[in-house]
Amino acid sequence: MDYYGSHITRLIEAFQSLPGIGAKSAQRLAFHVINMPKEQVQMLTDAILDARTNVHYCSSCYTITDDELCPICKSKHRNTRQIMVVENSRDLAAYEKTGRYDGLYHVLHGAISPMLGIGPNDIKLRELMTRLQGSDGNASVDEVIIATNSSLEGETTAMYILKLIKTLELDIKVTRIASGVPVGGDIENIDEVTLERALTGRVEM
Repeated sequence: MDYYGSHITRLIEAFQSLPGIGAKSAQRLAFHVINMPKEQVQMLTDAILDARTNVHYCSSCYTITDDELCPICKSKHRNTRQIMVVENSRDLAAYEKTGRYDGLYHVLHGAISPMLGIGPNDIKLRELMTRLQGSDGNASVDEVIIATNSSLEGETTAMYILKLIKTLELDIKVTRIASGVPVGGDIENIDEVTLERALTGRVEM
């Protein structure tokens, strides 16, 4: 039954389509927006449209950014001989908050999951292999840190990456974040101390 009228119902349904937003949260957000000053609503609308129009993938690491290269890839203070492979940009942000990693990243935008129909070609694996091969045929990095989640999909992806790197026959050290990250846990939800311990205690694969 439509309790509020088509405009409010449409707004509630729009919020409810967002991940992690249930019916009650969607209703609460809709009522909040309706009671906001029109200027604030316009600012929110403009911010959403601006982000959707101008945000894209970094041409090097594939995190989201509004420039050709993200701030991390552009920085002259990063260790360019080290790449950490993460599943998404939220994981990148989680590791950056630890303040203990100064290398570069590579964002896969997913993990291999046959159950969900996600294969190696559906994530940024080909782009990673291209980055690892320098223009002179030698390795462009010294170490690849695989920091995918410790879920079944994350472990499957980690082993697949290791296999691909071995086929390149390049002198690249491959490490995996340590077990400070609990099995089945999502990196973006783990505290900074645990992430720091996982990074420090990484093991060679």
